[in-house]
Amino acid sequence: MDGDDGVEITDDDTYQVETNPPKNQDLSSLSMMAGEILSQYGWFLLLGSALLYLLVQYLSKKRSSQAHRSATALTPQDAAVVERRHEAMEAARRKMQEELDAKAAIFKEKQRQQEEEKRQQKIEVWENLQLGKSNKGAAKLSQSEDVTSSSSSSSSSSSSSVKPKTEKRPLRSTDYNPLTGEGGASCSWRPGRRGPSSGG
Repeated sequence: MDGDDGVEITDDDTYQVETNPPKNQDLSSLSMMAGEILSQYGWFLLLGSALLYLLVQYLSKKRSSQAHRSATALTPQDAAVVERRHEAMEAARRKMQEELDAKAAIFKEKQRQQEEEKRQQKIEVWENLQLGKSNKGAAKLSQSEDVTSSSSSSSSSSSSSVKPKTEKRPLRSTDYNPLTGEGGASCSWRPGRRGPSSGG
C-alpha cells in the first residue's frame, strides 16, 4: 500500500520512507530569471562593462596627468635654482673636457716623438746597410743608449759603449772530421757490438 505522504508499506510490515531532495523555490526562480536576462541582454551587458572599464581608465590617466602638471609647475625661485645647477653642470663638463683634451694632446705629442725616433732609427739602419755596416751594432748602440738614458745617475764607465771583442778563437780545430771522429774532443763515435746480446 502507498501512503499519501511518501511512506510505503510492504507485506512484511516494514516501513520504507522515500525522501526527495528539498527544493528551494527562491533560488531556482532566481537562476531562471538570471538566465533569461543574460540570454536577452547579454551583449548589451558585455558592451556596457567594457565601456565602463575604458571610462575608468581614461579618468585615471587624466587625473594622473593633472597631478603631474601641477607638480612640474615651477615657481620663479625654483627656475632660478634649476638654471644655476644647469650652468654649474655645464662648467664642470667644460672643465673635464679641457682636461681630457690636454691629456690627449700630450699623448699625441709623445706618440709623434716615438714615431719620429723609430723613423730615424730605420733611416740609420738603412744608411748602415748601404755603407756595408751591420745593423746589429746599431741595434746594440740603440739599446745601450736606452739603458744609459734610463739610468742617468750611473758612473761614466758604465755609460761608455761596449768594448768589441778582439780575440776570436775558432770553434773547432782545422783537422776536425766528424765522420772519423779524429781531431775532436775527448768523445768520439764508436760502432755498436755485433752478435747476440748477452742478456740473462
